[in-house]
Amino acid sequence: MPVLVVVGAQWGDEGKGKIIDLLTERADIVARYQGGHNAGHTVVVGANEFILHLVPSGILHKGKTCIIGNGVVVDPAALLEEMDAMAKRGVKFDGHLLISKNAHLIMPYHKALDIASEKLKGTKKIGTTGRGIGPAYADKINRKGIRMADLLDPEVFREKLACNTGEANFLLERFYDAPQVHLDQVYEEYMAYAKRLKKYITDTTLFLDESVGKKKKILAEGAQGTHLDVDHGTYPFVTSSSPTAGGACTGLGIGPNTITEVVGIVKAYTTRVGSGPFPTELEDKTGELLRARGKEYGATTGRPRRCGWADTLIIRHAVRVNGMTSVAITKLDVLDTLDELKICVGYKYKGKLYEEMPSELSVLEKGTPQYITMPGWKEATVGIKKYDNLPKKARAYVEKLCKLCGVKPSIISTGARRDETIILEQPFKKTAVSRSR
Repeated sequence: MPVLVVVGAQWGDEGKGKIIDLLTERADIVARYQGGHNAGHTVVVGANEFILHLVPSGILHKGKTCIIGNGVVVDPAALLEEMDAMAKRGVKFDGHLLISKNAHLIMPYHKALDIASEKLKGTKKIGTTGRGIGPAYADKINRKGIRMADLLDPEVFREKLACNTGEANFLLERFYDAPQVHLDQVYEEYMAYAKRLKKYITDTTLFLDESVGKKKKILAEGAQGTHLDVDHGTYPFVTSSSPTAGGACTGLGIGPNTITEVVGIVKAYTTRVGSGPFPTELEDKTGELLRARGKEYGATTGRPRRCGWADTLIIRHAVRVNGMTSVAITKLDVLDTLDELKICVGYKYKGKLYEEMPSELSVLEKGTPQYITMPGWKEATVGIKKYDNLPKKARAYVEKLCKLCGVKPSIISTGARRDETIILEQPFKKTAVSRSR
């Protein structure tokens, strides 16, 4: 059976949590392949709202196996806090959660360095959450990271910790003029985490390989969105990993030929959290209306999201680099009260028209968006479950947006709840490439 990858098509916060939760009903395994607890998925189940940071949202479904893959960086304190909070609400983890031995740990010195570095940048800061994500990935690439497997060997863990703490403290004290972290305190703290987490830590790449052989349905989820990808995003205003579909292969240890579908999540308008270019941003009453109606505040930080019109250049770029087979349109209902809608189809900069996503920050920051205008539908779409029941002008908007982006819609979300959804095409319809053993 196939591996279905769910990818954000914009700057994250597209509503992946709800769509992943919806798709999980047909999956056997839900695997997170990158990112850390700087991102969050909000899932509404009946009258209950769950905000998930590290644990895949499949944990809210009975009988599913959830995996935190090797591409994720894990703050064990944050993970256990999340698990404890969910356990109080009846969520079971034993036998349902697996953590990769090769997932890297976020350490206290990572968080200290993250905060100190952002402070030093002043007005040129990236806009990180200060949770140590970037420094943890930097240590991983620098080949000095500490992994989950190390957590299970106290001697190895202490040896690596001593080496890394010494270097981090030198930087914190001498370069950033910030407080140091204490080796013994960190060691004892993380050994306590090890006792609680060891039963979940395993070789998840082997588990996934065996599951592919057994024709299990696997749903791979990332955090953030395409334009926060370290290679394909609006660099340097990006995250430190690969939220794009290729990141699912490296972040889980699965082969590209196991992926048969890539569903892109596209918000009906555009939002962004933190610093970085945003060509269609609206700093007016319309932007404020989108923020208010869409409840556009970060699930993890509570920061207000910047809001703007839909941008076909960034979506089309995401379709291309991810190989998207379809898109899920979210938050269509947020647009219900608008008289007219705009869709960006290009940027004009220094007399030149850009109709594809440029890499140059100068174009993204200073280019003038070129719009087409469509009439609003001025009718409620909340909770509509059949496509033909959408207002004619709402259907026209969806169809125009998808045509301009070169991709077909498979799902349309008309509200926060699971059942407030239009399913145009069921997932997991394709079969993975067969292989001999």
